[in-house]
Amino acid sequence: MTNLQKFYRATDPSRTLKADQVEDRAYYIDFSSVRGGDIIGKLKKKITFFKPDDCTCTLFTGHIGCGKSTELLRLKAELENEGFHVVYFESSEDLEMTDVDIGDLLLAIARRISQSLENIEIGEPSRLKNLLQGAVRVLSADVQGMKLKVPGMGDVGVSAQGETWSLAFGIGEITAKVKSDATLRQKLNQYLGPQKTQLLEFINRELIEPAIASLKQQGKKGLVVIVDNLDRIDTSPKPWGRPQQEYLFVDQGEYLTKLNCHLVYTMPLALKFSNDYGMLTQRFPEDPKVLPMVPVQLRDGSVHEAGMAMLRQMVMARAFPDLDEPERLHKITEIFDSLASLNRLCRVSGGHVRDLLRLLNEWIMEAGELPLGGDALEVVIRARRNEMLMPIADHEWELLRQVQQRQKVSDDEGYQKLIRSRFVFEYRDKGESWFDINPILAEARELQ
Repeated sequence: MTNLQKFYRATDPSRTLKADQVEDRAYYIDFSSVRGGDIIGKLKKKITFFKPDDCTCTLFTGHIGCGKSTELLRLKAELENEGFHVVYFESSEDLEMTDVDIGDLLLAIARRISQSLENIEIGEPSRLKNLLQGAVRVLSADVQGMKLKVPGMGDVGVSAQGETWSLAFGIGEITAKVKSDATLRQKLNQYLGPQKTQLLEFINRELIEPAIASLKQQGKKGLVVIVDNLDRIDTSPKPWGRPQQEYLFVDQGEYLTKLNCHLVYTMPLALKFSNDYGMLTQRFPEDPKVLPMVPVQLRDGSVHEAGMAMLRQMVMARAFPDLDEPERLHKITEIFDSLASLNRLCRVSGGHVRDLLRLLNEWIMEAGELPLGGDALEVVIRARRNEMLMPIADHEWELLRQVQQRQKVSDDEGYQKLIRSRFVFEYRDKGESWFDINPILAEARELQ
């Protein structure tokens, strides 16, 4: 018998599955066969087989909530099994996502690499240390109450106990202070902006290259840095009017590729629809990799049986992680009042993994007991639809009707208004993209 509380916790939509944890591996479903290919498998092979000793840079994108972080953590685990040292971090923990600059990001990467290599001897990065001291002098010049000391070399990056100087600690002192203060961020970026070439050189020469040499002496094959959550960078413009996403990935894209290790960055899907997308593809060695929705229907409107079967398995794995796939299916009526109710959940999610879990989580709360009834699901669906309908303007309904008819989104405006709000989802069919209305929204009277 399934415990309702445990099932509720297992369907938490905010939870990211971690491939190195046994419980999470039991929940994981590999959707690659219905998503148009194993993107992570190909990326792993590029790093481990084709270019293990080279520097690679990959952009990874898709709808927020479609499962990118879960796939990247799977990549991390598999690369570590192949002998690589992998640094994975969520950039939103280090950066203010409404105001990101190239200097901020490079410092965050340097900090995370340094943190992960604290037990490896790489020598003292003197030029990076001097650069941090310069940053502190600039920040302290007009701002009272800075906790960072300036006068003596070695103050920044040394704890109150006077321990050995730490690059990670030094950068952390600065980034923690500027993340919550727009004035300090501006001062830091004014200082770092003209020196980004030197900053890159210092990070490469004093941190990454000696780190890789030490790692290889220990039998490791190389260094991989995975920067997650950059797809969540805000769309707000920079003070001079340039959209922040284009500024970072197009204008500063060249600098993102210059770190001398394997790099994977998540990228806002919006940029696929930007007028500057052609320029972006010139800045990076290959086109961005897109993780599409799990298909619930074909372009002709018929059911995508394979995609639906995998979504059913994803749901049932949360209830019965220890059973194999056929055994789980025999348990459907222990969890749901009918197979039709489970299918309704999967179809109305549109194949968006986090949305499916969110609906299921709310359904469990609404029903309050097992098996979950279809009437309670309809209550949840109506509530979700009402939330989505409220901000939609008349001209946006016209855009949605165009998507229904053409199955495509053709410009930047269409993306910002439709896809970012999850009104429209992208699917892949034999390598080609097509778009459809979020099934919850498609049932609105305005689209009938």
